[in-house]
Amino acid sequence: MLFGICNLSIVPLRAEECDSSEMISQLLFGEPFEIIEKQKNWSKIRLSFDHFEGYIDNKQYVEIPADFYASLCSEIPTYSGEILDFVTNEKSELTTIALGAQLPFFKEGKLKLGNATYAYDSAVFQGVLPKTEILKTAFTYLNTPFLWGGKSPFGIDAAGFTQIVYKLCGYQLLRTPIAQSTQGEVLSFIEESEPGDLAFFDDEFGEIIHVGIVLNDYNIIHAHGKVRIDTLDHSGIFNTDLQKHTHKLRVIKKVL
Repeated sequence: MLFGICNLSIVPLRAEECDSSEMISQLLFGEPFEIIEKQKNWSKIRLSFDHFEGYIDNKQYVEIPADFYASLCSEIPTYSGEILDFVTNEKSELTTIALGAQLPFFKEGKLKLGNATYAYDSAVFQGVLPKTEILKTAFTYLNTPFLWGGKSPFGIDAAGFTQIVYKLCGYQLLRTPIAQSTQGEVLSFIEESEPGDLAFFDDEFGEIIHVGIVLNDYNIIHAHGKVRIDTLDHSGIFNTDLQKHTHKLRVIKKVL
C-alpha cells in the first residue's frame, strides 16, 4: 500500500481521473491518505479522516512512508486556526494554507511533511473542545460562498461546512449529508435540540440532501448560497431574505 499527503493549500478531489471531472471534495494542506491505485497522471485515494474516496492529480501531493503515515494517523491532530496564513520551509519559501490545514507532528512552531520541515507561528486547534466551541467555529465561516465539494473558507458545501467545523473541535463527521445522518442520536422534537446539534433536510423523494448546525433561539447556520443564518422550525428552514421555506426538515440528531 502507498500513502500520500497534500503539500498544497487546497487541492480538488475529483469523481474521475481528469481535470474536467466533478469536484466531490477537497484536500487541505497536510491531509494524509491511502493511495488505492496510482496511474500515470492521477491516483485514486482514500482519505484518512473520513475514508472518502476520489481522484487527485499526481502533481498535487507527495508520497510518504508507511511509518510516517501510521504515526500521523495515531497522533492528536493540530489544525491551523487562521482563515488564511502560511507555512515556511527551510528555504524560506512560503506555502499558503487555509483554516483547517493539518500541521503534522506540530511542536514548538515546527511541523513535518514528508522529508520537509516547515515553520508556523499562528493560532491552532488541537484536541477535543467543548460543544460550545462548535458555534464559535461555525461563525468563522459566515458568508463563505457555497462551492460544491468545497471545505475551505473560500468555498464550502453544506456537509463540508458541518464536517470541518466539527473536525476543528476534535470530532469526526463523514463527508456527505446522507452519511452524516447515520451518525448520532435521533431527537423526536425540535425542542429537544441544543446548539451544536445537526439538522438534516430531504428532497421530494425523501433523500437527505442538506445539513446545518442548530443555533440558539430556533436558528440554524448552514451553507446555502453562502454560509448564512436562517430560522429553523418544524417545517424546515425559513430563509429570512426570500421570506419562504427553502428546505424540508427530515430529522435532528445529537452527535455530541
